[in-house]
Amino acid sequence: MKLIIVSPEKTVYSGGAVAVAVPGTKGAFEVLDNHAPIISSLQPGVVTVKTEDETLEFEIKSGFIEVACNEVSLCVEQ
Repeated sequence: MKLIIVSPEKTVYSGGAVAVAVPGTKGAFEVLDNHAPIISSLQPGVVTVKTEDETLEFEIKSGFIEVACNEVSLCVEQ
């Protein structure tokens, strides 16, 4: 799936992902291929991105996630 993570200052990550784990305000959850559409707010914590080759972690203070049609967008404050 396609993933983009942006902050007010820069694009934090743009590329492919196999899984994305986020700290939702109602509880942590993971997004996989063909996930149902969702929009959720994020609380302070770690966003974990699994790609074909590596696992990346990004510390966030807050943000939002939108998932639709195998495209995941995160707008975060770091």
